[in-house]
Amino acid sequence: MFSISSGWLTQAEHLPSPFYSPRELDEEISLLVVHNISLPAGQFGGNYISDLFLGQLDCNAHVSFNDLRGVEVSAHCLIRRDGHVIQYVAFTDKAWHAGVSSFNKRDRCNDYSIGIELEGTDDISYTAEQYQQLISLTLCLQDQFPAIIMDNVVGHCDIAPVRKTDPGPVFDWQYFRQCLTEQATRNNT
Repeated sequence: MFSISSGWLTQAEHLPSPFYSPRELDEEISLLVVHNISLPAGQFGGNYISDLFLGQLDCNAHVSFNDLRGVEVSAHCLIRRDGHVIQYVAFTDKAWHAGVSSFNKRDRCNDYSIGIELEGTDDISYTAEQYQQLISLTLCLQDQFPAIIMDNVVGHCDIAPVRKTDPGPVFDWQYFRQCLTEQATRNNT
């Protein structure tokens, strides 16, 4: 089970990103956005994702990285294929993960959301370890930020449907929500 201290997970690797903004003091965190990422596309492992979120990506390392020159992006956390969790931005700050986005007719999702990246693609199944960690992390975040109700756990595709498709059709929302509900029930008994 995860715990949070001063906006940081105590059981995660911390690699602070320069790509974040302070949250407004009165801004309630009420949304959790699930993403996917792989660099190069469809390849897993290595440090390219962290390098991107830290502003250290060598854009000459792969031809597909040319489009990433000058990009400033981050997420709060990344869950690797083996379940290893890396945190880049404190939950109390805004990570730059959502881009142009809207949820329930409210724009600028970065202002009130937490972004979690799964190392993966839209069409390669996620691992059991990733689901386990995402479930544990979601429960921890819901405990810390009660406005993140079940209906406010969404995919990037839900807040930017014209631009984004992640976490993709292979993400098993039914399984994720069922496990989340079961684990929450066990934790409350």
